[in-house]
Amino acid sequence: MYYIGIDIGSTAAKVSVFNEDELILNFAMPTGWSSIETSKVIEKRLRDKGIDLEKSKIIATGYGRISVPYADKTITEITCHGKGAHYLLGKDATIIDIGGQDTKIITLENGRVTNFTMNDKCAAGTGRFLELMANTLGVSIDKLANMALEGEDINITSMCTVFAESEVISLIGSGTKKESIARGIINSIIGRVYAIAHKHGIKDTVFLTGGLCEIGSFVELLSQKLNMKVETKPLARYAGAIGAALLAKNI
Repeated sequence: MYYIGIDIGSTAAKVSVFNEDELILNFAMPTGWSSIETSKVIEKRLRDKGIDLEKSKIIATGYGRISVPYADKTITEITCHGKGAHYLLGKDATIIDIGGQDTKIITLENGRVTNFTMNDKCAAGTGRFLELMANTLGVSIDKLANMALEGEDINITSMCTVFAESEVISLIGSGTKKESIARGIINSIIGRVYAIAHKHGIKDTVFLTGGLCEIGSFVELLSQKLNMKVETKPLARYAGAIGAALLAKNI
């Protein structure tokens, strides 16, 4: 029996597959303009990989979870991220998940979600904000985060993504070094995350999930801001999909 988790986020879709208790497959793709079309592509890719969907239990989660007609059940991303993070980390923690359109802080106690906090509807402090700012600077997200390590601390004061972009353009025009602008952008995101995490409360261990977990320089700068080591894992961006797959065993 296969257990499949499909996490369709606002910018990326992640898929994890267990064959009984063994995690055998993970893959990701851009969500694109239509979650429905993305779910069709996922279905085809699973079948191409030899996964028999008729002998599978499937749970969908994330922003586009209602767009997966072949899912047996949908579950909120908070529950799935908590389950997946605990599987990957093996202990309780405060989970910081920086998604495309929101940031979530989740408390795990005894392997279960006991509390969570989400940011407001503004995209500032999210992966989408970072993507827009990287495009403005003409670099990749990875390059921007690495540049930030070499820059001086400056503040991007605008809380709105549109105004922040205008502020970055003005800084470029005034001759501010790209490394310092990159540092200001990262500081802006980390500052938002810090404010949410401080309001929520942090346990002894912090575990970062979401796409930014793969960028070592971002993890380093977040650790500096929180004044504690932020842990992550190679598969942490798949926490929601892995958690959904694990929960599919209970269907």
